Amino acid sequence: MAHKWREIRGSFSPKEEAEIEQRVKDAAGVMTLYQLREARSLTQVSLAKVLQVNQGAVSRMEKRTDMYVSTLRSYIQAMGGHLQVKAIFPEGEVEIEQFESLAESQQEQLTT
Repeated sequence: MAHKWREIRGSFSPKEEAEIEQRVKDAAGVMTLYQLREARSLTQVSLAKVLQVNQGAVSRMEKRTDMYVSTLRSYIQAMGGHLQVKAIFPEGEVEIEQFESLAESQQEQLTT
């Protein structure tokens, strides 16, 4: 049975939680999916359980240079995060929300 990240995260001690938070802050900036997973002290196996896939599928996701936004969103959410898509221009940033709207409508379809 798959486990939610919140359930797994609840098993960490306050000290481990603080260490994870500090490692993520220290490594903030540009990271690969592998580095992000490592910074959050997750294994491919534990992430695979949350995503309800096998460990090999997580390994392949981490090696991809191109993937669906929904796949990336699932990966990030499985680690307890939230994916934002932004367009960055010299005069400012714009968050692209059509992908979020699509995810919400897909979630609604699954629950009805």
